[in-house]
Amino acid sequence: MEVLFYIYLVSILYLLFKIWKWVDERRDKECYIIDYQGYKPTDDRKVSTEMSGETIVKSKNLGLSEYQFLLKAIVSSGIGEETYAPRVMFSSSPRGYENPTLQDGILEMDEFFQDSIEKLLSRSGVSPREIDILVVNISMLAVIPSLSARVINHYKMREDIKVFNLTGMGCSASLISVDIVQNIFKTYKNKLALVVTSESLSLNWYSGNDKSMILANCLFRSGGCAMLLSNKRSLKHRAMFKLKCLVRTHHGCRDESYECCIQKEDEQGRIGFHLAKNLPKAATRAFVDNLREISPKILPIRELLRFALKLFVRKVINNNSQKGPSEKSNNVKAGINFRTGVDHFCIHTGGKAVIDGIGFSLDLTEYDLEPARMTLHRFGNTSASSLWYVLAYMEAKKRLKKGDRVFMISFGAGFKCNSCLWEVVRDLDGNNGGNVWKDFIDSYPPESLTNPFMEKYGWIQNEDTTTFKIPDEYKHLI
Repeated sequence: MEVLFYIYLVSILYLLFKIWKWVDERRDKECYIIDYQGYKPTDDRKVSTEMSGETIVKSKNLGLSEYQFLLKAIVSSGIGEETYAPRVMFSSSPRGYENPTLQDGILEMDEFFQDSIEKLLSRSGVSPREIDILVVNISMLAVIPSLSARVINHYKMREDIKVFNLTGMGCSASLISVDIVQNIFKTYKNKLALVVTSESLSLNWYSGNDKSMILANCLFRSGGCAMLLSNKRSLKHRAMFKLKCLVRTHHGCRDESYECCIQKEDEQGRIGFHLAKNLPKAATRAFVDNLREISPKILPIRELLRFALKLFVRKVINNNSQKGPSEKSNNVKAGINFRTGVDHFCIHTGGKAVIDGIGFSLDLTEYDLEPARMTLHRFGNTSASSLWYVLAYMEAKKRLKKGDRVFMISFGAGFKCNSCLWEVVRDLDGNNGGNVWKDFIDSYPPESLTNPFMEKYGWIQNEDTTTFKIPDEYKHLI
């Protein structure tokens, strides 16, 4: 009997040890954001109403029809007067932005790298040599050596650093970068990762007259973010956010989705970013599929059961109804209450229509949409880095408390919809020295988001094509 007792005791202890080891190993596979640094370009790169007007006039390829289109697009874009453009746009050189060089694109990225990465590492007390993983995502600038190699060279990082350089991934690239990091964390313990996300506009500012490609100039602006992520136990007490789950949806197999948001040449051979009319439909389809997969991961069972019952009742009613199917809108209500599992919504600032569409689909309030609207107004669409400006707004407004759950939603060419859920692991009081909003957060939201373009350039709407002439005050720009 005594022998059996010891056998049972050893077996139980061994089982407890294995359970403890399994739990302990899971703790080492978590993905935390230790700190992040948004990029605020210098004030001499601000795109005011006057600067935008001068830039439009300088383009010799635009006529009255394009001016009128641009006026409508800018006025309804939701973008304010303090966004930032690449430095080449302000050049006094005759070549201007119509003939940028590769060096213009590289210098644009260097300015971002040396500002944001430097501030992030300095504030975190992390040496570049301590970085184990580097992920750089800049969609529209591919150089040799790569931009990630440029970062490694500048900061003299280790020879054995794991490096990923992503191009062509569009506005949803930063969550793809986070996904890469979290998967590495599942295999390797005690690692530090640096994620660098931005977009290069210097070589991609469209100078032609194709309206589907001009539109991108109205929305995209300069920006970027550098993030420090880790699964080190010794750094968990300093962490800001913990990744709970991440879902990626890719509809590249559908031709209409693949072609709705694509970089190409116009009829004159000028490269630009084409935004097709079926883009909202492709985005809605990807969004719905993404929500279908992530909802069970982030919402409580009671809400999922309520939604399932609601769908069942609706199906029964529809089967008994003799009415034909009604025409569907691009904006479809999800019909499920995401607030039961989410406290804050971090929405990609793809444009006013994108924010409005997601707000309608998820039945969000203006309070929920405020961070995205204000980010669009202040910084514009900064591509993959947009989400982090939205997150920083929430932090600066002292909205983020320990235990809160933040739902991030992003879209990108391909066509892709990526989303994830973060948990706030400590109270964030908005005093983070790296918060990009800290110097002007008290002035947001402004009393009015009315764009001054109509007031200054509204006269263009009344002009006639046969008699239109550039006003004398702008002739020196041509």
